[in-house]
Amino acid sequence: MSFDLGDQSGRTVIITGANSGLGKETARAFAGSGADVIMACRNLDKANAAAAEIGKNARVEQLDLADLASIRDFAGRVDKADVLINNAGVMAVPYRKTADGFEMQMGTNHLGHFALTLQLLDADKVDDRVVTLSSFMHRMGKLDFNDLDWSKRRYNRWRAYGDTKLANLMFGKELARRLAAAGSPVTSTIAHPGYADTELQGHTESFQDKVMVLGNKILAQSAAAGAWPTEYAAVSPNAVNGGFYGPTGLGGMQGKPGKSPYRKMVDDQGLRDRLWTVSEELTGVRSPV
Repeated sequence: MSFDLGDQSGRTVIITGANSGLGKETARAFAGSGADVIMACRNLDKANAAAAEIGKNARVEQLDLADLASIRDFAGRVDKADVLINNAGVMAVPYRKTADGFEMQMGTNHLGHFALTLQLLDADKVDDRVVTLSSFMHRMGKLDFNDLDWSKRRYNRWRAYGDTKLANLMFGKELARRLAAAGSPVTSTIAHPGYADTELQGHTESFQDKVMVLGNKILAQSAAAGAWPTEYAAVSPNAVNGGFYGPTGLGGMQGKPGKSPYRKMVDDQGLRDRLWTVSEELTGVRSPV
């Protein structure tokens, strides 16, 4: 089984974190369907090797989502695209900070993509869709707007990861509402991969790495299958503005892509407005979107 992207010739897709895992498989699928793929990656050696493997339709541009200066530089020089896929992320890493002083997971997974998306949209560099990757683990998130950096609390790496995935989903939903209100032709969709075997697992620098490697062998679907919801959210005519999509089998962990359930709090307009305002304040990126 695979997801049929159809003919993507003449279209350009930006994919963050496309050097491995879900991003690499998404890049491979789009390039194989004729699209020009811009692989926006921090590790250029790894990204160039992946691009060479994918083929002539893929090229690499440097982007470090943990550095707002790198995001500004990328947004200023990158070509116009039909689709932006906010795929990159880190999961359950030890406590550390980004170049701008944000907790690494929140800074990379949410704030980096928030800044990137709005700067590209404001420069009229995305024509069709923005796809933001969340996770079923958004269910364990509980955003503390007074301490997004975990500077006042004892750091919990898994809770921090859940916070970022909740933020991703809320951002994707709120972006959809604002784009529609502005009369924009661009739509915002959100996807999650279920349980997929990717390189995202294995960077906790703890015994949990071995547990997750074992879980990947027993329970996970392939990274290629995990990318199907992203691909669906990016091109399917059935993927609507503000829709959340993921696997539809095994409790949302595996299988063909379709609509995915999510926590009701994601639709709380007050919380979404607050997340947007705090994200603007932290990144310094304010947008008319």
